[in-house]
Amino acid sequence: MALTFTDLVEVDLGGLAAAVADWKKTVDGLAKSAGKARTGMWAKSDSAHWAGVNATVSREFIAKTAKEVSDLHDEANSVYQVLDDGHTELEALQKQIRQAVGVDAPHLGIRVEDTGGGRARCFFPHVRGDTDERTQEQLDARRELEDRINRIVAHAEEIDASVARALAKIHGNDRHDAGHSVYGSLNDAEAERAIELARKGDKMSDAELRELNQLLRFNSAEKDGQFATEFYQGLGGPEQALKFYGRMSLDGTGGQASTLRLDEVRDLQKYMGYTLADATDPDHAHHLPDSWGAEFRRLGTRPIGWERGQVNQPYGYQVLGGLLRYGDYDPRFLTPIAEHVTQLHRKDPFFFLSNNARGVPDLYGFNPSGRLGTGNDPLNSVLEALGHSPEASEKFFTQPPTAYNEDGTVKKGGDPGFSSYLDVFTDKDFEWTVDTNDVNVLADEDKTRTALGFGPQALGHALESATTGRPYDSDATADAVRHTEARAHLVSEIVDKFGEHPELIRHNENGDLDEESGPLSALRGSLGDITAEYMGDFQQAMYQEDSDSDLFPSFGAAADLDANHASRFLGEVGQDPDAYSAITTAQQAYTSDVVNHVINDPSHSTASLDGRVGAAVAPGSAIAGIMSDARAQAIHHYHAASDTEFNEAAAEKQKWVNRVLGMGLEKAAERVPIAGAPLEWASEDIQESVMKSIEKDTSDEAQAQAGTEYTAGREAALDSARAAVDHALLNNGTIDADTAEDLRRAARTSAGHSHSDGAQWKSESGKN
Repeated sequence: MALTFTDLVEVDLGGLAAAVADWKKTVDGLAKSAGKARTGMWAKSDSAHWAGVNATVSREFIAKTAKEVSDLHDEANSVYQVLDDGHTELEALQKQIRQAVGVDAPHLGIRVEDTGGGRARCFFPHVRGDTDERTQEQLDARRELEDRINRIVAHAEEIDASVARALAKIHGNDRHDAGHSVYGSLNDAEAERAIELARKGDKMSDAELRELNQLLRFNSAEKDGQFATEFYQGLGGPEQALKFYGRMSLDGTGGQASTLRLDEVRDLQKYMGYTLADATDPDHAHHLPDSWGAEFRRLGTRPIGWERGQVNQPYGYQVLGGLLRYGDYDPRFLTPIAEHVTQLHRKDPFFFLSNNARGVPDLYGFNPSGRLGTGNDPLNSVLEALGHSPEASEKFFTQPPTAYNEDGTVKKGGDPGFSSYLDVFTDKDFEWTVDTNDVNVLADEDKTRTALGFGPQALGHALESATTGRPYDSDATADAVRHTEARAHLVSEIVDKFGEHPELIRHNENGDLDEESGPLSALRGSLGDITAEYMGDFQQAMYQEDSDSDLFPSFGAAADLDANHASRFLGEVGQDPDAYSAITTAQQAYTSDVVNHVINDPSHSTASLDGRVGAAVAPGSAIAGIMSDARAQAIHHYHAASDTEFNEAAAEKQKWVNRVLGMGLEKAAERVPIAGAPLEWASEDIQESVMKSIEKDTSDEAQAQAGTEYTAGREAALDSARAAVDHALLNNGTIDADTAEDLRRAARTSAGHSHSDGAQWKSESGKN
């Protein structure tokens, strides 16, 4: 019977705690008895001079009795260890769920209901007179809480089942014989079960595969790496691990696989990846030896088969790549693999595609997730791995490259032929592959274009990770990570690269123009996120502010961006709806923080306050002007997007408001009203202002032909500047109404001039 939500919330774990204490006493008592049996009667029996029947029967009986006492101690200790670990974990999970139900749910106005089967439902109860309309933020909070509660219950269910199974194996169902399965921890029992299931391979039922996934899911992030290491060692080694995953991925993605099987294999890919990342971290108390990384590199270019007479044998890297797409990997493991794969691709882009299966219905390959390719080209896979592994990606892009032989060994004294991987991927001769098993892909121009974008998108994810210090798809509420000198310098290199060569990321669908789309246009969304992360540095660049500016601070090390490259970079990147939304959202949040700083923080400046407010909004307004021009260019010139796409992308980028405000909070925690408790209000208000601004920044074809594309965008910039002043004035009682209006006027005037500057910079810089 499955553990229910109500069970976990209401059960009294005191009885289990008492049982743990009793078993500890039993273990201690049996330890003494076993010691006496071993050093007492057994030792005396063994040294005695027996004769006749006693020489065999009595001596054997005493030896067997002593062993049984020792076995009883081992069995009791196993029971104690399993119960103790189970109690500790269940107690922690119960604390989490009681916090969620008793504190978080009421705070959000949410009620929680047990729906049975180990599931719970969260909902907003109807209140008489209430419209029952909820904001997107409220709906997201409800979904997050429900997912969190059900995840806790599922984890508790896995613990409960593992403890019960371990106790049965320890006991062995033999009342007259102690000493069956011996465990030093619950982890040992869970790893044993996971290996037992994995050895069944594709003969696992759907239920068994789900059980394996649950074991991996809830044990793949342990700080000591014990379970993860025991699991991979239990598979038999790197080659056996690849064979197991290769067999399972094709079992779940083949034409005969059910939807349920595909879903379970997708989970297996994810959780085996997380588990491998945990097991290969050298800083964990338990981890796989370095030889695993070297062996994976050796197997990377070798065919891997798991069936007798297998015709299509993938290369090791094709299989491994499916696992690497999930997990935050240590650079000592991942970076050499990523370097090796990149160098192999640079030498021969089609090396790995030469052995693709032909005429089979499998559309997923070794990447059951289906995201960004099938995994036939491991380059996409390792770039995705870097996108989830910030430390590894930072080293990959910022440290001198190491040359590798084809077998994955370091080429002593070898020169890789390039100085940075950013240069490799942005070289005009670099060739991306069509990584898909989709039918008739080469005959379908749209399918080909989509597939050719998989690699650049993955590259964008890797660059995001390297420059932000976070996995590219990390929690939207995650705090920003201070910029290191290496990360900031990489941003400068990226801006210089694409600011000088914007054609690399251009997206043009207007068949009447001679300009072609660039090979890296698909990574503009990631470049937009990088820009949002480094908004302080981009605002510094607009009017050549010093990098150590107090008014426009960087978050950590300064990027020292070139002003001309920055404006051209922004103009090209901003033509992507997602990038435009991220940049616009971050710009307005950052500008609001700067204006708040000017109005509310103490200052020794002798300049007029209205002049300082005008200067505060100028850089952000210039960026807004560049964005307006970029949006108009994308819609009316390149036909690459529509107003609807720009507006729809905005809602997904509101995370940048809290993140950018958080950067300001770290600098001066006493700020009002943005600091402290009012942060939630400021965030919501700024988000609303951003949405209105983005929806207003639009133009139709008639306006474009009349040369008035930026009128609405200019008005939006003025509104945004006024709103920034209003935010800062909210809790400031020292500024009278007349002065407040002067400050609004100064902000609007400066915003108007700077918006025109930005639009003009973009238009002029676009003339190559």
